[in-house]
Amino acid sequence: MKKNMWEFKQSADPSVAELYIYGDVESDSTNFWTGEVQRSETSANAFRAALEKSPELAQINIYINSYGGSVFEGTAIYNQLRRHPAHKTVYVDGFACSIASVIAMAGDEVVMPKNTLMMIHNMWMGAVGNAAELRKAADDLDTINAAGRRAYLAKAGEKLTEEKLTELMEAETWLTAEQCIALGLADRYADADADMSGAAELLKKANLDAEQRLTMQKSLAAQLRSLMRPAADPVPPPKEPKPAGIMQMLAGTQ
Repeated sequence: MKKNMWEFKQSADPSVAELYIYGDVESDSTNFWTGEVQRSETSANAFRAALEKSPELAQINIYINSYGGSVFEGTAIYNQLRRHPAHKTVYVDGFACSIASVIAMAGDEVVMPKNTLMMIHNMWMGAVGNAAELRKAADDLDTINAAGRRAYLAKAGEKLTEEKLTELMEAETWLTAEQCIALGLADRYADADADMSGAAELLKKANLDAEQRLTMQKSLAAQLRSLMRPAADPVPPPKEPKPAGIMQMLAGTQ
């Protein structure tokens, strides 16, 4: 029995759903001996069925940790997400590689912790046949790659040129969260990894404001104390000496 590699969860809020893509994206298959269709739990069909159960969704949170899988299934999942009217937030929990990185591009917002990675490369496939058939397979891959680039470019906007993207895909490039943000393939770090410089500035300003308020309060308190202090008793004027009596005068002559 195929292990369930992704899970679609309904949150307590019926307008919010959480999708976990943890594992390979695989298509349905047909048993060679019996002809029985074996349904993949990571196929576009399974994804579509899950979405149809919650037509009222306003928010979809998508968590990805996948090395990729079927280009065709992943492309269909990407298009289903893009078409859905809900706001989509993608969280890269570990790796978003190959077609899983294309699915990530469906997010209105892509969030990456600093220790996560994305890998982009040219699509590949196995082929057998004569020279003409192999040349056609190569041409088909060029077409598939061109279609895949559209998803990255649509997300990145002006931050990434097709020439640069082609170079990165041909080199099978692993990208850090920082590089993804710089290239427009991700929007921000996860909250726990957010740049705290802005918060530090706000804290510095808050401390400064508090210091200024404390200084003002001390000044005001000093003024109040000076107003409330009782007035000092007036200094009595010096006493004028009394005229000497007759006895004092006689005593002074002795």
